[in-house]
Amino acid sequence: MPETITGLPLHPLVVHFVVVLLPIASLGALLCAVWPAVRRRFGWLTVAAAAVATALVPVATMSGDNLKQGLGGGNPLIDRHEELASLMLWWALGLFVAVTALMLAHNAVQRRTAASADEPFDDGSGSVATRRSTGLSVAMVVAALATVALAVGTGVHIYRVGDAGARTVWEDV
Repeated sequence: MPETITGLPLHPLVVHFVVVLLPIASLGALLCAVWPAVRRRFGWLTVAAAAVATALVPVATMSGDNLKQGLGGGNPLIDRHEELASLMLWWALGLFVAVTALMLAHNAVQRRTAASADEPFDDGSGSVATRRSTGLSVAMVVAALATVALAVGTGVHIYRVGDAGARTVWEDV
């Protein structure tokens, strides 16, 4: 992996992609989990943003390791930033898995709803009956709750990593 691009360190260039995409994916995931209209329109776009951000996190951490080696060790601010950044992949991956599960459950519910709308519901008793809840409904709720938790956690953690990185740069100046 190159350490620089046109003379600039690779790390800040890649980090800016992550710092933009991951909060967008977190906000999109949060909205998809609580707002069905957003889920229908932007759900798969949110999955794509989370996937790209997750793929870029290891590039950012590897380029950060290269930058740290070039600067030399022994800086507690860099060590704190590196410690927090090492957890970022797990948050991003968790968000990606949760929002993907949410969208898969959403699609399954949509297919089941479309299929059941075509056939009349009659329990044979002549009275009005209600449909039983399915495992898909439970899966949808679980996926939505996991997505909300991971979206908030990822948003908080990306802030913590970015704050530690900014302090590393600006408190040493």
